[in-house]
Amino acid sequence: MSDVTHILGRLERGDEEAAGELLPLVYDELRRMAARQLATEAAGHTLQPTALVHEAYLKLVDQDRAGAWNHRGHFFSAAAEAMRRILVDHARRKKAEKREGSRRRSDLDPEKLAFLERRDDLLALDEALALLESTDPRKAELVKLRFFAGLTMSQAAEALGISVATAERDWAYTRVWLLREMTDEKKS
Repeated sequence: MSDVTHILGRLERGDEEAAGELLPLVYDELRRMAARQLATEAAGHTLQPTALVHEAYLKLVDQDRAGAWNHRGHFFSAAAEAMRRILVDHARRKKAEKREGSRRRSDLDPEKLAFLERRDDLLALDEALALLESTDPRKAELVKLRFFAGLTMSQAAEALGISVATAERDWAYTRVWLLREMTDEKKS
């Protein structure tokens, strides 16, 4: 059993010191996940990788909401989901601010337009993932592990308890399905 798995078990049992011991072991990997996520965002994004890691980590180790993680991969899957939720919530807040009326006339900046398009893409992806999760939770989890956690196909397959061949078939199908769902949504 890895140190991370052992500490996760202690955290689940309510050991308050476990959260402090866990962070140094997982911080670098969480930071890489956050940086990967934010690298796809347009320049000028207000959320930084360190802030994203800290906010996600606090959600993960909150004693009232802490999950029962079976292993290291399960924890990082939960971390990827927490980061995705934070980014989606951030995008929703920004979109709401845009609609709420603090509008002023300004020149169009291509960088700002790219950022707005990315925010809408993230919201469309979130909605498509929610639909996929209601019909095929395993495929939705595969997307989260590959896209948000940045796991390789074999790592994601192991985390899901499926073969690499099954993961590759699911991935091929799901990519096309998501593209269709997101494109249809933009047309509406």
